[in-house]
Amino acid sequence: MRVIVVGAGSLGVHLTKNMIEQGREVILIEKDETIAKELAETLDCTVINAEGTRPDILEKADITNANAIVACTSNDQNNILIGLIARDAKVEKIILKIDDKQFMDVASKLGFNYMINPSSISSSYISDVLRGINTIELSNLVRSNVRFMGIMVTDDIIDKNLSEIPLPEDSAFIGIYRKNEFILAEKDPKLKEKDEVIIVTKAELIENVNEALGRNTEK
Repeated sequence: MRVIVVGAGSLGVHLTKNMIEQGREVILIEKDETIAKELAETLDCTVINAEGTRPDILEKADITNANAIVACTSNDQNNILIGLIARDAKVEKIILKIDDKQFMDVASKLGFNYMINPSSISSSYISDVLRGINTIELSNLVRSNVRFMGIMVTDDIIDKNLSEIPLPEDSAFIGIYRKNEFILAEKDPKLKEKDEVIIVTKAELIENVNEALGRNTEK
């Protein structure tokens, strides 16, 4: 598997090391010359010192033959731009790190399905710890081929109740996030703009779930 990682922050470096340990072919792109030089001397992968938003640099990283790209720079707009370039290159998996919630909404409307918000995840966990709650990490729930999905609603399903949306077999709605409120699926809420639907399914059914919710894939 060939993976391009753009951005050598803490997330990018940890991910790169993890992928190398798994035997993946990794190309790391970092614009800071000092950081790139140091990583080129310590990591067993290709390190390119350049701006990752430039199409010619992504071509140099052989983006057309990449199986996945992870845009994890410190700039949300740049990560979205990298995602758009990768989509045009037909990269199968495009993962974006997005820190600002408003850009999460933008990326979702552009049809990106794989986004991470590290600050939100970390702050929620810390908040629970401070309240004395021992929450179960999602990574402990994801076993075998089970997957949990968070999908922003599309125009195709706005004003529909959850019960009106036919999911593939072996898939189920858990609930929806509406701003700071979580509504259980059993209440059969009517979907509104900017709602995020939470679904449990099997890995091989992810594309079917996206289709059921009117989502485009990155292919």
